[in-house]
Amino acid sequence: MRATFDLLRHERRARIFFAVLLQSALGTGAGYVALLLIAYDRYESPWAISLVLLAELLPAMLLGPVFGALADRWSRKGCMVVGDVLRSLAFVGVVAVDSFEATVLFAGLAGVGTALFNPAALAALPSVVDEPRRAPAMTSLYGVAGDFGFTGGFALSASLLLVLGGPAGLMVVSATTFAISALLLARLRFGAIPARHADGSHPTLAQEIKEGVRATVGMRDVRTVLVGSAGGLVCAGVFNVAELPFVTEDLGASDAGFSLLVMFFGIGFVAGSLAGSRGGRPSRLKRRYLAGLLLLGVGLVTTALAESYIVVALTFAVAGFGNGLLLVYERLLIQAAVPDRLVGRIFGAKDALTAWAFGVAFVAGGALVSGLGPREPILLAGAAALVVYVVTALALRGEWTAEGPVEGGPLVAAGPGSALLDGGANALGRDGAVGSQDGADVVGGGEGLRVGPLDDPR
Repeated sequence: MRATFDLLRHERRARIFFAVLLQSALGTGAGYVALLLIAYDRYESPWAISLVLLAELLPAMLLGPVFGALADRWSRKGCMVVGDVLRSLAFVGVVAVDSFEATVLFAGLAGVGTALFNPAALAALPSVVDEPRRAPAMTSLYGVAGDFGFTGGFALSASLLLVLGGPAGLMVVSATTFAISALLLARLRFGAIPARHADGSHPTLAQEIKEGVRATVGMRDVRTVLVGSAGGLVCAGVFNVAELPFVTEDLGASDAGFSLLVMFFGIGFVAGSLAGSRGGRPSRLKRRYLAGLLLLGVGLVTTALAESYIVVALTFAVAGFGNGLLLVYERLLIQAAVPDRLVGRIFGAKDALTAWAFGVAFVAGGALVSGLGPREPILLAGAAALVVYVVTALALRGEWTAEGPVEGGPLVAAGPGSALLDGGANALGRDGAVGSQDGADVVGGGEGLRVGPLDDPR
């Protein structure tokens, strides 16, 4: 927490950035509720919700590496601003055109905006701070602000629906938050175009996309983390499908009781995200990342075995804490290991894997809950998460050790003005640290950056 307070106290741009992020995250949560209500009203079938959610996921599923390459080729701030503008226009379009087909198309446009925004934001976060040692706190607080705002948007939507007279008004409010975000981010100094190739070459976009795919596949340590996280998020997605019927049917709790459990999950998630605010050496980041996978699995298994509402509240918090740890340390590891000019593409690949993970989870979860009931799928998801933990831990056993360098990672220097090297140099030595307390600076400084929704299954 001290690192977070230090960030907000001394970094003016970071304070503005998070204020902007928080209000747009509130709009995201409120807009999510409004979009589902509008879709179901225009096409009264459960497929209405499935089609709208799928339309939002498809851009990242199919084009994640493309959007990541754009974040490495263009101004990252510019990509974020364009992403917010697209989401604002999409939500206005949903209200303006009264048909279900248009709703699906505009949901897809909103998905394009999100798929463009996320890798650019994740890549740009370190450039929001003046002191590189505060970059881990940026990564940590980014996840906290997004999850807190998104969850708060759910709560806000209930009262706004009454005040505004329906979901259309709520959608306009959400569109307005994205417009405000685009305007304010455009005026903030951060997210410049990353350094180009050292040899002076000017590759095409297609070549840069291919380079990003090769880099993702070629970095064994980063590839393992991305696949491990995707596996964990499949399990978390199945849990999302099963948790409501589990709480209301198996535990006999009310809708209010379910909302309270969601709050416990959210509290755990925020605590897990904040745990990454001080960063650490790569070996420590790896241990914390693996601990997140382990706690997610333990939380899901103990939830499925619990019979008491109070016990489930605790297990929800454990699962949320593991989820928060998993995501924040995944981002920190990527930031430490990947050269700045490639980091947008790695986060684009991560977004694609995340979208596919949730797509698979939503389909599989529905089938499992329909066939087995809600408790058994949660148990299976928890057991699968533990298997993912074991396999990932074994695969990373020789990576990011205290004695070894980070493969292909950026240079770690002793001062805030340190340069960022790429080109595959194994520059992060045994004394390297990501935002560690002893002051070693990682992840670059100045306008170079990285980190970002909402991967949280909530």
